[in-house]
Amino acid sequence: QVQLVESGGGMVQAGGSLRLSCAASGRAFSRYAMGWFRQAPGKEREFVAAINWSGDTTQYADSVKGRFTISRDGPRNSGLLQMISLKPEDTAVYYCAADTVFGRVVVGTAGSWGQGTQVTVSS
Repeated sequence: QVQLVESGGGMVQAGGSLRLSCAASGRAFSRYAMGWFRQAPGKEREFVAAINWSGDTTQYADSVKGRFTISRDGPRNSGLLQMISLKPEDTAVYYCAADTVFGRVVVGTAGSWGQGTQVTVSS
């Protein structure tokens, strides 16, 4: 079990950039896969990106490929999502997720979730 807290959200103009951070606490976060989901008002939560425990495998939603980069900072026990070329349709609450099983993160059944951070992209 890990505890997750997202930060770094905010308001940005279309074409701008933001970096989200997911701070983790708990035993052996370095052995957990982690990922990001987002949920816009009135919409279902959707997968954004995921990374395995070793950092050598990543997966992205088609909508963010080439614009978002997921990574992890082992020494600081955190996960990062670098977002560039942001679009208004990226507006959502972004949630961090973690699990010992990579597949569970990808499909949205991770055992640990943060409370979310708002990202708003204006046109």
